Amino acid sequence: MVKTLQVTKKTFAVLAIVCVLAAIAAPFAFGAPAEGAAGAGIPGLAAAGLAIGAGIAFAAGALGTGIVQYAVCASGIGVLAEKREMLPLVIIFIAIPETLVILGFVLAIMLIGKIV
Repeated sequence: MVKTLQVTKKTFAVLAIVCVLAAIAAPFAFGAPAEGAAGAGIPGLAAAGLAIGAGIAFAAGALGTGIVQYAVCASGIGVLAEKREMLPLVIIFIAIPETLVILGFVLAIMLIGKIV
C-alpha cells in the first residue's frame, strides 16, 4: 500500500526554516549594486527586498515541487506495479510539477535582473 503524504507540524517547521534561511541569505549572495554600476539607481534596501523576493520565489517553488513530487512519484510507482502501460502518463504527471520550479527560477532571474 502506498503511504500518503502527511505534512506534520515538525515537517512544516523545517520547511519554513529553510524558506526563511534562503530569504535571509539571498541579499548576501546577490548583493546590492555598487556605485557606478548599471543598476545603481536602485537603493540598497530595495535591492535587498528584490533579492529576498528572488530567494523566496526560488525556494518556495523548489520546496513545493519536492512535496508534490513525493506524492506523485509514490503513487506512480504503485500504478506501474499494476499496469506497465501507464508509464507515459506517469512520466507526464511527474513532469508537471517541475514547471513550478522553472517558473520560480524564471521569476528569480527576472528580479535579480532588476538589481544588476
